[in-house]
Amino acid sequence: MSDIATRVASLNARYRHHSAISVVEKALSDPEAGNVALVSSFGAESVVLLHMVSLVAPGTPVLFIDTMMLFQETLDYQREVSLRLGLTNVQTIRAADAALALDDPDGTLHQFNTDACCQLRKIVPLENALAGYDGWITGRKRFQAGTRAQLDFFEVETPTRMKINPLAWWGREDVEEYMIQNRLPRHPLVARGYPSIGCAPCTSPVKPGEDPRSGRWRGQAKTECGIHFIGGKAVRAGGQKETTK
Repeated sequence: MSDIATRVASLNARYRHHSAISVVEKALSDPEAGNVALVSSFGAESVVLLHMVSLVAPGTPVLFIDTMMLFQETLDYQREVSLRLGLTNVQTIRAADAALALDDPDGTLHQFNTDACCQLRKIVPLENALAGYDGWITGRKRFQAGTRAQLDFFEVETPTRMKINPLAWWGREDVEEYMIQNRLPRHPLVARGYPSIGCAPCTSPVKPGEDPRSGRWRGQAKTECGIHFIGGKAVRAGGQKETTK
């Protein structure tokens, strides 16, 4: 297989004008994409990509990171959506018991070091789970942040793995319209003021007029858990690290 930058450029050129669901289909069938999984938080907007995958290839590996600090509503929603959509290969990913016993034995790490907690409970388990894949599908979109403004459908993540962003060009209204048209089940916490949902200790309701992600790690400079970082920095499309300002 050719080098990853060449394959990513080829895939972007070939599918640049395709729809989101077509990009999902091609990502799961084009040999240049390789072995691909969908990583899903089963959060507020996750059901869109989960539905697309269920239509194209319901046996696709779906990696769900259970930090063991999620809302019970998220765990219930994960089971409901998986069953309703007929997803047959949902894999629950957790931190190793030994790692938890060593680094967070009493479950309080999030109270004084949220970055270390995310590293322990999200980043390391996901990296281990992705070791056998050539790429993973994400729900990232250009409108979400300045660091995502140049996002392509396919991008280099590491020298051996790509990220695939079928919803890169979608706006918030596109997500809402798709969910309505397809009568998809909503995460129950959305109606209770949680437009962005993470772990229970670090997620709070959002007031009208606030940024949708303002309830994540409220009161801290932290805005990302880190699964879309490389070497501790946000990464632009093409693998270029974001400079710190």
